[in-house]
Order: sequence, then C-alpha cells, then structure tokens
Amino acid sequence: MCPADPNELMRSIPGVDRLLTALGDQGLPRGLVLAGVREELNELRQAIRAGQAPAVGVEDVAMRVCERLARARSRRIQPVINATGVIVHTNLGRSPMADQAIEAAQQAAGNYVNLELDLATGKRGGRAAVLEQSLAVLCEAEAATVVNNCAAALALVVWQFVKPEHNQVILSRGEMMQIGGGFRIHELLETAGATLREVGTTNKTSLADYEQALGPATAMLLKVHRSNFYMEGFVESPDTRALAELAQRQGKVLIEDLGGGAMFPTAPLDGEHEPTPANVLKQGADLVLFSGDKLLGGPQAGIIAGKADLIRALKANPLFRALRCDKMSLAALEQTASLHLAGQSGQIPIVAMIHAQPDALNDRAQHLAAQLADLPAKVTARPSIARIGGGALPKTELPSACIQIKPHNRSADQLASALAAQTPACIGYVEDEHLCLDVRTLLPGQEDVLARALKQALGANAAKS
Repeated sequence: MCPADPNELMRSIPGVDRLLTALGDQGLPRGLVLAGVREELNELRQAIRAGQAPAVGVEDVAMRVCERLARARSRRIQPVINATGVIVHTNLGRSPMADQAIEAAQQAAGNYVNLELDLATGKRGGRAAVLEQSLAVLCEAEAATVVNNCAAALALVVWQFVKPEHNQVILSRGEMMQIGGGFRIHELLETAGATLREVGTTNKTSLADYEQALGPATAMLLKVHRSNFYMEGFVESPDTRALAELAQRQGKVLIEDLGGGAMFPTAPLDGEHEPTPANVLKQGADLVLFSGDKLLGGPQAGIIAGKADLIRALKANPLFRALRCDKMSLAALEQTASLHLAGQSGQIPIVAMIHAQPDALNDRAQHLAAQLADLPAKVTARPSIARIGGGALPKTELPSACIQIKPHNRSADQLASALAAQTPACIGYVEDEHLCLDVRTLLPGQEDVLARALKQALGANAAKS
C-alpha cells in the first residue's frame, strides 16, 4: 500500500467552518471552541509535514477537537465535592467560606461599595478600616492589615525592612521550608532583595547562633513556623520570647510567619499545639504573618498584625498597593473575622469540620452507605483518619468515618475517574483496591449529591460491561 501523498492530505483537511458545524454546541464560549479547532488543525498540518498520516476526515478531526475541548471543560473552575478527608485541601481551593462571607462577597461583586469612601463625612476613607480593626482585635495586636496572600505579606515585610546597608535576614536552617508548588522561603527572601544569613543546623539552632549572627548588616530576624512538617528527637530551637528579647536588645525586629493562622486551641484535637497570632505577639514578636484562607476559614489573603508603627510603614510602602486585596476578598474576610469575634466560628465550614465528633460522622457514613445498598458494588461504612491539610498540624490525625466501595467488575481507580467526571466532580482516594469517601469533609447536604453521582457512575460502568 502506497503511503498517502502529503499534499493530498493537506488538501483534504476540513475547513474551520465545517468543523464548527460538525461540533455543534460544546458548552464553551465560541472563542474557546474556535481556538481548539485551530490548534487541532495546526497540529494536524505539523504531523503531515513530519511524515505522519493521521485521519483527516471531518468526523475524525471533530472527535479529536471534542477530546481537546473536554479537557478544557474539566479545567474550568467549578464546584467539587471533597471526600478526601483532607480539610484544608490546597488542590481543591483550601477552605470553603461561611455563608455570611459568600453573601458579603456576592454583594460587593454586584454593587458599588464604600471601599474608600467614609459615608459619615462624604470624604475619602481608609480602605478596609473595619476589617483591619477586627483583625487587630482578633490577634490582640496594636494594628493589622491585609494583602493578597501570605507569601505577599512576607515579601512586603522583607521589602520594607531590607536596605542596601543592612540587608541580612537571619533564619534558622531548620526553618528553611518549602511549601506547595515549589515555593521556597529562602528564594522569596532573595528575590525581595535580602541576603539570607543561615544559622544553626537542620535539627539544632540555639539562641547563641542567632546572637553570633547579629551585626550591622542585620535587617531582621525571621522565625518560620514549621507548619507542614515536624522534627522529633535530638532537636532544639529557641522560642519566640527568647528571640524577641534578643531582637529588642539589639534594636532589630522579629517577624514570625505562622502560615496557617489558627484562631482556636488545637492541642485538644490530637495533642499538637499550633501557635495563634495572639500567642506569638504576646511573646514579643513585632509582626506576625498568616493566611486568611487556611485555618481562619476565609478567602485567600495574607494578614499582618503587630505594632502600629510598623503596620503604618508597611501600608505606606509603594509595594503595598500592588499586593492589596480586591473588594470581594475584603468583604468576605470582614465577615469571617466577625464570626470569630462573635464566638460563631462554628458557622465557618472548616472549623465545623475540624470539630465534628466521630459519632456524628459515623452516623453520616452509615446513612450514606444505606443509600447505596443496591449498587453493583460492595459498600461498607468504616472508621477512617482525616487530616487538617493546608500545611498545618502535620501530626494531627482526626478520627473520622468513610464509606469504602469495591465495584463489581471494575477497579476502584476506574470508579474514581468516573466520579471525577461527574457534575459536580467528586474526589475521594483509593486504598487497598477500594474507593474511600470520607464524610468529615462533606458539606451539609452533599451526601445526597454524592449518592446520586455514585449511582450514575456505577450505572454507566455497568452499561459499558
């Protein structure tokens, strides 16, 4: 059989209009569909020039475009049911917000708001003044402000305090962390213009190590909470109070980056203590940094709390404007802070999930398993272990409950993929050839949605067999 003539294949490639007609409604904006068609046609021409001979009929090309567009649809931001048992799940958007915060963000999005207008005087007002006051009260700080995430908060602080004549930031080698996405603390410091002065060793850093490193070139002392890992055994690290006293004697500032930002005692959960911003400031830190979208339970934000004169200086820094939050985030964060201040943090989903009791979770799992009794699979409810996630409390294991599913004539991985393709997508985890769905991370009412998704996914699988 003679190989296909490349020129003939090129002439046989269907046009854009024919493909758009063949594709019909793809549930995506026309511009994205058109871009998908053009990308496929470009790759098709390149393949032909490379001596390959892919099918060039309208149906064949349209099918490949459909697959390309299906991948695009799956990547759109959309609701997902989290049944992984990881509460603050970075890949799933971290923390779902409270209804009050969602409503506040929606109101801000759909209306003009008094973002920088003082309604009492009719003059220009301070941006997020009530939010900053609320955060200061919540952290028991002199003042507070907010930028768009915790990495931005650290960058702003470094930019403010590091100068050409004193550009060293002292950091223990045991706190040179890397968090999700390859973000490394020391790389951010260096990008912001600091020279990193490492002290101590990975497992042992003493107060004397910091003291010996201090000098005219020192801009600040930085303490980073080891939130996403822990060290045990032959370890040593000075506490915040000791470092604060040293910094004060030497006329330097001590900044502590907490990451998660717990606002409630965590030791009762599993014996693991997570310092709160108020704890850190009481021990003498000049500023504390933490996230708004982890243990606080609000939108993505980086909160800075501490001494009023330092907060004023940060807000006067030109970089502050580039890092500030939009009106929706500010409105949602204001409502989240209000719930904490009012003693109503139980209305924040992640707080409710963290404090959910095992007996109640077991009842939810049993109820969900009962709804799935007639499925072509073995479904059982059993105890499980949930985790906080989001780089916080890495040792903490929360007793939870899940349903485990072993499909008939299908693998657990295949079922997991089928659930991820549902609307909304449902995400669990595979363990010992069973698909496990933890109920601790389900929002109220999602059991019924999950049950319907399972019935549809297993029904579709059964039809294929």
